[in-house]
Amino acid sequence: MELLFENYQKKLQFTPTNFVRSAIDVINWDARLIGIRGARGIGKTTLLLQYIKLNLADVIEQTLYVSLDSFWFNNNKLYDLVQYFVKRGGKYLFLDEVHKYPQWAQEIKNIYDDFPELKVVFTGSSLLEILNARADLSRRAIMYKMQGFSFREYLAIETGITLPRLTLEEILENHLNEATKINEQLKPFQYFEAYLKQGYYPFYQEQPELYQIRLEEVILMILEIELPLLRNLELSYISKIKQLLLIIAESVPFIPNVTKLSEKIGINRTTLLSYLHYLQEVNLTINLFKDASGISMLQKPAKIYLENTNLIFALSPNNANTGNIRETFFANQLSYGHQINYTEKGDFLVNANYVFEIGGKSKATKQIINLPSAFVVADDIEYGFQNKIPLWLFGFLY
Repeated sequence: MELLFENYQKKLQFTPTNFVRSAIDVINWDARLIGIRGARGIGKTTLLLQYIKLNLADVIEQTLYVSLDSFWFNNNKLYDLVQYFVKRGGKYLFLDEVHKYPQWAQEIKNIYDDFPELKVVFTGSSLLEILNARADLSRRAIMYKMQGFSFREYLAIETGITLPRLTLEEILENHLNEATKINEQLKPFQYFEAYLKQGYYPFYQEQPELYQIRLEEVILMILEIELPLLRNLELSYISKIKQLLLIIAESVPFIPNVTKLSEKIGINRTTLLSYLHYLQEVNLTINLFKDASGISMLQKPAKIYLENTNLIFALSPNNANTGNIRETFFANQLSYGHQINYTEKGDFLVNANYVFEIGGKSKATKQIINLPSAFVVADDIEYGFQNKIPLWLFGFLY
C-alpha cells in the first residue's frame, strides 16, 4: 500500500501546472462523486493531478490518487484501500482508469454510501457506462466528458497567451469584434495548420516527431483493448472495425451506403450499424443524424466524420481533402457542448436552430440565402462580415 502513496507523490511532483485545461473550471469539484470520461490520451490523468496540486496542496496528506490498472489491485480490493485511507484522515480520493477494475461501479457505489465524508473523482474510457452499469451511479455521480485541445488551448500553449472562451452566441452575434481582439494579440493562421495536423492530443508536446506514431498506437489501443474489454467484442472482429475506420478516413466525408458497405466488409447490416455506433462511442468518429431524438444503435447515420482532424492525417494522409478537414474541425469543436445534426440545406444544423455552410474564403451564401439563422463559415479569412464568420474562431468555444 505504501507503494501506491509513493507513486502518487512522484506523479504529483512531475506534473506541470504552467498550462491547465479549461475543463478544470467547468467541473463542480464540490460534488461528492464526479466522473470524467474521454478518449485515451486527451489528458484526464493530468487534469486530476493538476487539480490536486493547485487546490489541495494544503491538505495533501488527506488526498490520494491511484490508477486502477496498477498491479497492486490484482491482489487487493479498492474498498479495502479506501477504508484504510479514510481511517487515517483521507478526504479526497482520485481514481484513474476505473474501467480496468472489475466491478468498479459496485465498489464505487459502496464507497459513496459507506464513507460520506469522502469526495471521489474517477476517470474512465469514453465507453464508460454509468446508467447501464450493474450498480446504477447515475443518481450519485455528476459526469463530465473531456475532448482534446481546442484551438484556443493549443494557442495558449504555443504562445503563452491565454484568451477567453467564447460562447456560440458571442461568435454569431459579435464575431468581428471578437476576431479583432484576438488578431491584436496573435496571428491565428500562424498556428492553425499545425493544430489541424498535430495539435489535438496533449502528448503532441512530447517528442513532436513521434506524434503520428503515438497517435496510431492510441487508435490501436482503443480498438484492440478498450472495445473488446468494454463491449465484449471478439478480437477476430476488430479487423472489420479497422477496415471500416479506414474507409471512413479515406472518404470526403463519408455518406454511408449500408448495403454496399456490408457487402464490401463482409458483415450484415445490423453488425455494421453496431460498429458505426462503437466508433463514435470510442471518440474516433462523429456520426451525424437527421433527427436528434430517439437515436439508437441501429439507426443509420446520414454522414460520418473522423472525430478530429489529426486522425485524418494519421489514418489517411494522402486523402487529406481540404473541404473535409474544414468540416471535421467545425464538427469537432462544436460537438463540445452543442447538438450537431445533419441538414439537407447547408452542412450542419446546430442546437436545432442554426444552419452552417462550411467553405473557403470565396464561399457564397446562395445555398443558405433563404434560411433563417444561417451562416457561412469560411476558412482562410482573418475577419468575417455579416453572416460570414472565420472558421478558426469556432476553435474558441472551450
